[in-house]
Amino acid sequence: MGAQYYGADSENGDRVDDPSEDALFMMISDLNDSDNTFVVVQPDEDDPVWFASVAVVDEGGYETVRRDTTRNEHEVTTSTSINDIARDLTVWMAARNISAR
Repeated sequence: MGAQYYGADSENGDRVDDPSEDALFMMISDLNDSDNTFVVVQPDEDDPVWFASVAVVDEGGYETVRRDTTRNEHEVTTSTSINDIARDLTVWMAARNISAR
């Protein structure tokens, strides 16, 4: 069964449907600078109007990109705190206009 709202996919092929803050924390913790460099979270639909991604940066830490075309939002931030990133993404995703299926 697919995600009701959205899914998180990492470069190494891991997927979590409707990830919790803890699941995002674990996925981000598993990132490295060789073969698992990013996680993307987006709605499970053909042409998603929003997405968020977290990627490892060369200088250490993580770059988070949040984009929502319906709200004309595009934000890029960097952080070293996986806890803060997972919490902020969870709050941001909860505010998206997600249609129930």
